[in-house]
Amino acid sequence: MDINSVKAQISADLSSVNSAAQLEEFKLKHLSRKGTLSQLTAVIPTLPAEARAQFGQEVNALKNSVASLVAEKEINLTAAAGRDKAEQDYDIGMPGIAQELGRLHPITQTIDEISSIFTRMGFCIVEGPEIETEFNNFTGLNIPLEHPSRDAFDTFYLKDYEKLLLRSHTSPVQVRAMKSRKPPLAIVVPGRVYRPDAVDASHLFMFHQIEGFMVDRKITFADLKGLLELFAKAVFGSDIKMRFRPHFFPFTEPSAEVDISCIICKGTGCSVCGRKGWLEILGCGMIHPNVFRHVGIDPEKFSGFAFGMGIERIAMLKYGINDIRLFFENDLRFLKQF
Repeated sequence: MDINSVKAQISADLSSVNSAAQLEEFKLKHLSRKGTLSQLTAVIPTLPAEARAQFGQEVNALKNSVASLVAEKEINLTAAAGRDKAEQDYDIGMPGIAQELGRLHPITQTIDEISSIFTRMGFCIVEGPEIETEFNNFTGLNIPLEHPSRDAFDTFYLKDYEKLLLRSHTSPVQVRAMKSRKPPLAIVVPGRVYRPDAVDASHLFMFHQIEGFMVDRKITFADLKGLLELFAKAVFGSDIKMRFRPHFFPFTEPSAEVDISCIICKGTGCSVCGRKGWLEILGCGMIHPNVFRHVGIDPEKFSGFAFGMGIERIAMLKYGINDIRLFFENDLRFLKQF
């Protein structure tokens, strides 16, 4: 049996294989126990002794080559079958199924809107950790040890971690920023805060705030009033009125709460504003000198103001929502309105 003739025959037969069934026929013809390659092996004992080794090496080389070609052919046929199945399963001429686009949560929209107002006025956005130290959350902000907000009933302290807590306001970032940066500073800080309040239509144990502050030489309360008036009119409309009421915060002096005329009744009195004609929107004041001392800023050279507001409060007033829990119930009928 001529080995070169066998090679030529095998090559021709393999090139004509175009299916798995044809490949099985090829294997049966050439690779089975009675196939062509087995017949070549059976010829070896009949050859002269000096020719057997050379012939055996050629037969083995042919077997290895055919095995490699068969494996490659199997891969190609499997891939082709997969493509054919995909073409059968999918009609690329059919119109696609439209996916409904998502949208930002109303709280996120409100945060973005407020942040954008202040960044346009030259403020930068800074964020901080939600797990804070007792110093940053209280002491550095001039909140004394006997202040009720430091009680375990009013703050989430972390078990097994002394003097660590879930921040109760975003003001700790004020301490962090003034420690790490030098004046002038103009910063707003959005983020989540935590307080162990009973959940009702106006309270949650987790909500969002935006803290803002500015520090430089010769900053006055007039600068604070002008800034907050621009902010309030940008959010609620240019026809609103504002008033500042004296208040007390440990970290500002003097301090004030800011009201706007009711956006529902235009100040005439309704159920939303409790018949008062005014709605409280935020607290503010001039940064207390003790806060500056805690962060290494000389209160004789620098002054500054700070303000803070609840995002849910702003969103409820802006959109006329009467229950804060609606923001977190994940009811698509509610969320799709924004």
